Amino acid sequence: MASGQTLQRAIPMFARVSDATLAGLARVAIRTTHGSGETVIIEGDTATAVYFVADGQVSVYRMSPSGREQVLAILGPGQAFNTVPPFQKQPHNHASVRALVRTSLLAVLIDDFRRLVAESPDLALAVLDDFAERLDHLTNLVEDLSLRTVRGRLARFLLERADQGEMTQRWTQDEMAAQLGTVRDVVGRTLRSFVDGGLIRIERNKIVLLDREGLYAEAETA
Repeated sequence: MASGQTLQRAIPMFARVSDATLAGLARVAIRTTHGSGETVIIEGDTATAVYFVADGQVSVYRMSPSGREQVLAILGPGQAFNTVPPFQKQPHNHASVRALVRTSLLAVLIDDFRRLVAESPDLALAVLDDFAERLDHLTNLVEDLSLRTVRGRLARFLLERADQGEMTQRWTQDEMAAQLGTVRDVVGRTLRSFVDGGLIRIERNKIVLLDREGLYAEAETA
């Protein structure tokens, strides 16, 4: 069991709920640990729990019939997933989730979560706030995938993840493609065109941004 103090520290969405609500969550929360690359839940399976990331990082994704992966979100400490199924008549996982690094999760079984939300208005409001943020994120994702070119999406990806002019995290082209809703070859060609255009430099698998204004212009191109 996780303590209320642990839940409050690990999950910011619970920051404004009462001590009594935290205590109720603590009584039913189960801590699980998953190794890097381990699958946590599978899209389409019957949903059994709501999950909160205590430590580590997970990828939430869907897979096309052809095997192409589309990443919906990368979640870190304090973020939640599978919060929608408890409120469906036939709860099922809407996406697959896997651990990107060694990850600790707090799992609350669906029946317990639904009961606590019904009993605790403050928890219900916290869940609604989370739903609103999730809807905003998915709306922006749909806009990017449907209205922006791969060049624009890749330029924005690089700008958002660059620290002091360079990408500090190593991303493979397959990982970038999964984030951007395309395939590895297209990412590779687009990166080469950015290099040829003087927008970036690639050295030892590290991407250095040379022309941020040029990348901003690409990111705003529909």
